[in-house]
Amino acid sequence: MENSRIVIDGTALTCAQVGRIAREDVIVAIDPEGLDRARLAWKIAGEVAEEQPVYGRTTGVGANRVVDVEWEDADAHGLRLLRSHAAGAGPLLAPDIVRAMITVRLNQLAAGGSGVEPGALQALSDVLNLGLLPPVPVYGAIGTGDLTALASTALCLLGERSWLPTPEGEQQRGPGFTLRSSDALAFISSNAATLGEAALAATDLRTLLDASTVVAALSLFAVHGSEEPYSPVVHEAMPHPGQQEVAATMRTLLAFDHQAPARIQDPYGYRAFPQVHGPALEAAGYAEDVITREINAAAENPLIDTVNHTVWHNGNFHTAYVGLALDSARAALFQTMALSAARLGTLAEPSFTGLSPFQAATDASSGIMILEYVAHSALADVRRFATPAALGGAVLSRGVEDHAGFSTQSARATSDAVAAYRIGLGCELVAAVRALRMQGRTPSGGPLKAAFDVAAAFLDPRMEDRPLDADIAVAADRLPTLSRLLNQIPTGFQEARPTASPGGSA
Repeated sequence: MENSRIVIDGTALTCAQVGRIAREDVIVAIDPEGLDRARLAWKIAGEVAEEQPVYGRTTGVGANRVVDVEWEDADAHGLRLLRSHAAGAGPLLAPDIVRAMITVRLNQLAAGGSGVEPGALQALSDVLNLGLLPPVPVYGAIGTGDLTALASTALCLLGERSWLPTPEGEQQRGPGFTLRSSDALAFISSNAATLGEAALAATDLRTLLDASTVVAALSLFAVHGSEEPYSPVVHEAMPHPGQQEVAATMRTLLAFDHQAPARIQDPYGYRAFPQVHGPALEAAGYAEDVITREINAAAENPLIDTVNHTVWHNGNFHTAYVGLALDSARAALFQTMALSAARLGTLAEPSFTGLSPFQAATDASSGIMILEYVAHSALADVRRFATPAALGGAVLSRGVEDHAGFSTQSARATSDAVAAYRIGLGCELVAAVRALRMQGRTPSGGPLKAAFDVAAAFLDPRMEDRPLDADIAVAADRLPTLSRLLNQIPTGFQEARPTASPGGSA
């Protein structure tokens, strides 16, 4: 099937495609133009290195950049470089992050500019298609190059280090590619692991932010909330794009269920939802744009210039843009997750739901009381992860490398924050669906009814006191389903909705 094959060309890889290659059973192919770009850059890199010093090819690296590599030592120099840099530590990165790293590096090489032998592209493609995983420890990068991760990968390609065994315990053989010593620095001089994790985190974040709008609409319906805060007039008066997008989506979700509001004004969790969730959508969108630019860039140092037949020593390896964008996204995520926790509080309150406290089956029962604790525990972690990684600093390699943006740590914090957000949002979904079940109400049609039906199909209907951990886990795992449902709403649906007077019932 065509949709199970993704072609890498060095120019058009998306964060979503990185996620598919990392997590799904797809075949990776290489566009011939990407191979041609890599082949030309490799040829020119060799020619230029014969005429002038080229960092990492004819010199040492870091503070050793002033040391020339003698021609008789050139073959051993690159291998020593790989061995010395394959020194990460700590637990291993998750398999999907490692596959994302390999995907990004493959695409970067296809962009041209590295000067690595073009055979490396086929080797990395084989690694992905064979399901091979190099051992990549968590610790070793600070946003200026994933040297330890890619050095470990290179040693696996050379046969010096073993690929990780399969889940069945079988040891796998690699593609048998021999990386030239002169290409060693060019191969590992990349932020592919950081960008791979960032691409996964950005994709997951956008999915959950979309699902959050659906969950918020279910909660609003359950507490007989007012639609007035989502009026087009309100958001034309404050025309932030993200805010307007959230309000329009809420209007679409609620189009079949105009209900008389129970209050003249709802709490901020409902009334200010567009103003708080909108910035998160915009921040996530900006982060994804930044990451997409980076994974399709020839961000190499030195950069092989095939047009002018030269090399440029530069700082494109520095991923300050990525780290700062993800730092901003996590801050915005905390703000909107705080509203989710606030909405959960209203779903436990009789004055909002018309039910017993905590949606309990009896007056003495605890019902969903514990969900608030779980949600606020997850929220506390998101607040902790929201600390900007960019506030750090480092001076390394005898003072030559005198700055670090810590985008690696920002990407990791974003992954962790997204995981915690998933749990908190799952708690709200459990509470909203339970409230509607106890009220004996369901949305009457359109995408909100579809969302309720999807959620109700996998959430346990029992109301007596019982462990809710399985409910939270199931709800959290199925949030992407609600996101896909939202993205399947036909264009123009909102304009075609049934008419109803404000405050009336559809």
